[in-house]
Amino acid sequence: MKEYDTHEHDVIVIGAGGAGLRAAIEASSMGVSVALICKSMLGKAHTVMAEGGAAAALGNKDARDSWKTHFRDTMKGGKYLNDWRMAQIHAKEAPDRIRELETWGAVFDRTKKGRINQRNFGGHTYPRLAHIGDATGLEIIRTLQEKGVHMGMDVFMEFTVCELFKEGDRVIGCLAYDRQRGRVHLFKAKSIVLATGGITRCWSVCSGSWEYTGDGHALAYWAGAEMGDMEFVQFHPTGMIWPPSVKGILVTEGVRGEGGMLQNSEGKRFMFNYVPEMYEEEFADTEEEALAWVQEVISDQQATKRRPPELLTRDVVAKAINSEKAAGRASEHGGAYLDISWRPPDQIKRKLPGMYHQFKELAGVDITKQPMEVGPTAHYVMGGVKVDPETQESTVKGLFAAGEAATGLHGANRLGGNSLSDLVTFGRRAGLHAAKSATTIDSWTEIAAEDVDSAIAKMMAPLSRSGGENPAVIVNDLRDMMQEKVGIIRNQESLEEALNDLEALRARSANSSPGGGVIYNPGWHQALELEAMIDVSKMCALAALEREESRGGHTREDYPVPDHEKWGSLNSVISRNEQGEMQIEHRSYPPIPEDLIELLDADDLEGGH
Repeated sequence: MKEYDTHEHDVIVIGAGGAGLRAAIEASSMGVSVALICKSMLGKAHTVMAEGGAAAALGNKDARDSWKTHFRDTMKGGKYLNDWRMAQIHAKEAPDRIRELETWGAVFDRTKKGRINQRNFGGHTYPRLAHIGDATGLEIIRTLQEKGVHMGMDVFMEFTVCELFKEGDRVIGCLAYDRQRGRVHLFKAKSIVLATGGITRCWSVCSGSWEYTGDGHALAYWAGAEMGDMEFVQFHPTGMIWPPSVKGILVTEGVRGEGGMLQNSEGKRFMFNYVPEMYEEEFADTEEEALAWVQEVISDQQATKRRPPELLTRDVVAKAINSEKAAGRASEHGGAYLDISWRPPDQIKRKLPGMYHQFKELAGVDITKQPMEVGPTAHYVMGGVKVDPETQESTVKGLFAAGEAATGLHGANRLGGNSLSDLVTFGRRAGLHAAKSATTIDSWTEIAAEDVDSAIAKMMAPLSRSGGENPAVIVNDLRDMMQEKVGIIRNQESLEEALNDLEALRARSANSSPGGGVIYNPGWHQALELEAMIDVSKMCALAALEREESRGGHTREDYPVPDHEKWGSLNSVISRNEQGEMQIEHRSYPPIPEDLIELLDADDLEGGH
């Protein structure tokens, strides 16, 4: 078989975003040898696209904030399908992780008193997002990389991991290839952390970059790990929709946090119509009073109960934009207008410099004078590898997961800003416990030669096929199908069709032929990614078909309301049976203790959550 290089490390971290870097830093600090494998260049991680801020109850902007309120907001936003244990850990530990970043050199925006500044975001009771303008993720990655490069870890850039190896029920290594030269690499490990991000490249309109093909989700599933909540995909309300070349690129929620107003083609601010009961006494329907009201709320951060409706949770705002489109009131290119031009130009450029340049350079729009055109974009998957809330270990021994690759914290819908604090909170825990797990093993387990040869043969198979379709065509067809049939609004007929379509795509994928060799061959890379994309898409479609209700990031037009009597606190759990087939069941997390139930919204609990 093809030659390969062999590496031995105590802990292997797959993915070099916020979760992966934080895991690698923590594991390295424990004195174990660490390999950090990333699909792209170091510094190109998807975390840099998270712009608005990291949610943590520091209480710098409003002293009333606390971990208890953050816990409540996270549970409420997740429609009470969250793993309450992870929500509690996150709410308690996030402030320390943000302060830690500050001590490592992160340059956060400051209040007049010199504290880390915090801004409003959808679903948060108080201004809670620590931020660096609208480039928070970029600053966090810069800080973590600066810290990590001095820790002695080995970094393997532009590598794709194709298979995890096990002995019994424990992982013992992985197989990867160098994306530039096609050389194969065998990694022996005592424990592995998956920090591979999300799956949103499975939809044609998405905010995810090319790496987001669900590799980590699929690797865990193929290795026998349980997957949870794959029906819950968040469609961020505001992605760019024009020109076509930038369709889906994120427009940070920070725009709405700084006072951006959503308007339809008639120039009307429509979000009030979708939650009228919240604003009947406070809002008069004239343009002048609307503007005065927003200006007052922006300047008075104590007025938390009167936040603009644009800052409702992302599922609510995305569905509202979708409804305006369905009613024939869409913007010129099929979305809505987001206008912040009422604020002074110097404030916009200071608070949102990235957005100003993004629209100026990519769309020819000056957001200090003109509205932005935005629409829902597939942004985040709440589902992923089921993990122990304390250790982040999956149901496969020695295999850990953190960040978007893991599930539990966000339930049915993630609050903006919780992702960045999730990364550093649970990235740290995953690295810590992966290192502890590795130290219980004396030496690396030998990986059977036949297993390595079989994995390499599978990796090289696309290159030996001829006369088949270009993998890129199949990828585009899959993404268009998922957008149409497993998108923001779903129904039984479209989901059943999607499952049939995916099997047809699987057959086409098995016969695809990228041509060429292993060096600089993106067609080969896509042929290998297709298997993962098809399986994670099937997980999403299957879980969405089974859940006959609408909740959070999952909307069924044939079951338009939550069914708490039938579904209650049941979460979807997907696994692979002994025959290699995908199976699904439903079960709940342990009951929430009384002392935490007291923190939750009584009205919601009485409603059957």
